[in-house]
Amino acid sequence: MPSMVPSSEPPAVPPSLPRSTPSAQGVDPGGISAFLDAVDAAPGVELHSLVVVRHGHVVAEGWWHPYTPGRVHLLYSLSKSVTSAAAGFAVAEGLLDLDATVLSYFPELDAHVTDPRSRAMRVRDVAAMASGHLAETADAAFAADDPVLGFLTIPPDRDPGTVFAYNQPCTYSLAAIVQRLTGGTLTDYLRPRLFDPLGIAPGGWQQHPAGREIGYSGLHLTTEDVARFGQCLLEDGRRQGRQVLPEGWVAEATRRHVGTAGSAGEAVVEARDGDWAQGYGQQFWRSRHGYRGDGAYGQFCVVVPESDLVVATTAAAPDMQAALDAVWAHVLPALADGPLPRSAADDALAVRLATLGLPPVPTGGPDAVPAGTVLRLAGTAALRGVTGAVLRRDATGWTLTLDAWDGTVVADVGTGGWAVTEPDDGAAPLAVSAGSPAPGQVRADVLLLETPHRLRLDGDVAAGTLTAAWATDPLGGVSLRSMASR
Repeated sequence: MPSMVPSSEPPAVPPSLPRSTPSAQGVDPGGISAFLDAVDAAPGVELHSLVVVRHGHVVAEGWWHPYTPGRVHLLYSLSKSVTSAAAGFAVAEGLLDLDATVLSYFPELDAHVTDPRSRAMRVRDVAAMASGHLAETADAAFAADDPVLGFLTIPPDRDPGTVFAYNQPCTYSLAAIVQRLTGGTLTDYLRPRLFDPLGIAPGGWQQHPAGREIGYSGLHLTTEDVARFGQCLLEDGRRQGRQVLPEGWVAEATRRHVGTAGSAGEAVVEARDGDWAQGYGQQFWRSRHGYRGDGAYGQFCVVVPESDLVVATTAAAPDMQAALDAVWAHVLPALADGPLPRSAADDALAVRLATLGLPPVPTGGPDAVPAGTVLRLAGTAALRGVTGAVLRRDATGWTLTLDAWDGTVVADVGTGGWAVTEPDDGAAPLAVSAGSPAPGQVRADVLLLETPHRLRLDGDVAAGTLTAAWATDPLGGVSLRSMASR
């Protein structure tokens, strides 16, 4: 059956989600403030953005400077939930059969896949992270020229469909099937079906190999784009009364398909708490309240249907549970059944949200570092993605030259604040702040603004050297090419 585009005319892009005060939508602004206090105090949580939607209205939104509303942000595994939507469309259009085997969509691989469990693995099994493997198989699968073949030649430990293991090649294979069936990328397929109807302008999706979007990670969206997707999910796939996602797909994709508690995905008894122990749908996690798409380091799209609530965040949060705990502890109790009287707390929250920012590196007397100082990165072999860095100080201040595997960026450096560099050659935008924490020492923090990642450079002025470390490990590597320009 040919692929069916919903309309021959491009749909009108809807306006942004409507805005409202928290109180008007039955949200105590003090609860949002308490949430901000909690994440500020959590050592493993650094939020980059927050959008809270109640009753279809944005009631709280903020970006921690130098992150900004129009900037796309790497979603990591939140990308999986968008891949799930692509599969949902393909099923609704008669292109994809969830009960067919994965191998049936790659007949050229048939002679190479001999394990009976691999041959029996169904599309619905990989959609639910239930391939039968008991551990992640990404390293072995991606060592092959064709990751789908690499995956299918790793014998599952159990019968497919019986156990859970979070496993990137499951989603990669699902994405590869959809792209094979539709003859284009996931973005090509979703643009007229999902992105355009919701007013989403995707900022790029990582590919491997060239021409095949990886599905399990790599999608870049703005925070409001994530919130729009979440609101569409909350409305059972509708947007402003129009059915966008296939009818019934949201309920099927977000229900519990497999248990996730216990060692190696084998236990079937759910834990009493913990948001990764509530079961898994089809590329969605069940939560203690509602369900969510989530990505490494706190890229969240939390949907709580019973509370008519969507919470979207981008972050650099190694402690993702702490971020969710703060939602449950402070945002949920702030919800009322009806509107609340407007108060000064609404205005105070709006001011706070408008003035959020990540603290820059303390200056500590950077002028004590003499002009002409040059610090170079040494010993980069163990640092993922970065091949060189040079900090230079002249009479007017510092500049940074940063080299990674795919390019070079020359960036301004702020002292006492963040200096944002927006290269016009397709390189990634950076924000850099530097200071001198002690005599003879320099520290520079580098934010890759389309990602959750911060590179910390520590310099020894006397030795002329830099050492470097990632605050959060760039999973799968780091690029100095802007996804928004691709």
